[in-house]
Amino acid sequence: MKKRFVNQLSPGESISDLFVLAEKNMGHKKDGAPYLSVVLSDKTGRIQGVVWDNVEQIASRAAAGDFVSIQGLVSEYRGVLQVVVKAMKAESEGIDPSDFLPATGRDPEQMFERLKNVAESLESGPLRELLEKFWQDTQFVRNFKKAPAAKKMHHAYIGGLLEHTLSLVLLAERVAGHYSGIDRDLLIAGAILHDIGKIKEFTYDSRIDYSDEGRLVNHIIIGIRMLEEKMADMPSMTANTALLLKHLVVSHHGTREFGSPEPPKTLEAVLLNYLDEIDSKINGIREFMENQDSGADWTGYHKPLDRFFYRGKPESPA
Repeated sequence: MKKRFVNQLSPGESISDLFVLAEKNMGHKKDGAPYLSVVLSDKTGRIQGVVWDNVEQIASRAAAGDFVSIQGLVSEYRGVLQVVVKAMKAESEGIDPSDFLPATGRDPEQMFERLKNVAESLESGPLRELLEKFWQDTQFVRNFKKAPAAKKMHHAYIGGLLEHTLSLVLLAERVAGHYSGIDRDLLIAGAILHDIGKIKEFTYDSRIDYSDEGRLVNHIIIGIRMLEEKMADMPSMTANTALLLKHLVVSHHGTREFGSPEPPKTLEAVLLNYLDEIDSKINGIREFMENQDSGADWTGYHKPLDRFFYRGKPESPA
């Protein structure tokens, strides 16, 4: 049974506890001697670890993705906590998976019902029929409720994909009526389906990581294939609607640099791209802020966005 979590560890303490071996890489010191670099994780975060002694023996006892028992010492290296691992082996007994995977704080069933209610409001019969095909796929629904939306950047927790999708759909609902000439049904269907490939892009049983399929193909291509499979026996779906919907999935990252084979070329695709970016960035920044010193006016340096964030000073009572 797990006793302490990553966010509870302090320099100088000895630990004997369970973690997920999230990463495992062999290296060599300047003298040619081997060392093992690892990343240990649980639901509260990740911590670097290093094995200096008995390296090959310890490395042989567990593979990346295993639950492992660790014995070691917590230290600080260049201002960052790490574990000097003295012993490590794979474990299969006494494991509670909820200790190791971060999860949404919201109710997945309630989020899913709200998403389905929005889907039922679409006026387009073919788009409603398409979404219903996904809802009737029990394996898809099970994974859609569980999958993360990312490995690290945003909504990187169990239920994150559903939480992100619902948030994006609610944003799309608000914006669709603000501009003339927007196909509301198409935009909302695209928002619901834009990231469905992530249920296969990631593994999320013991740790959140990329699957082989995710690394080799990526979620956009996987999502297009999933769409085509569901639309294959839909005579009601016109070729033009199918094409425009696939374009929303293909272009939602905005540029080739960020993973989209084509940039947005319809009003709905432009909106989806920007709304997706808003939701993912706000979630990622908010999580970063929550993990910083709550008493400081400024956060630490946020490397992905190349800046510090200002929390502001609390207002003094009048």
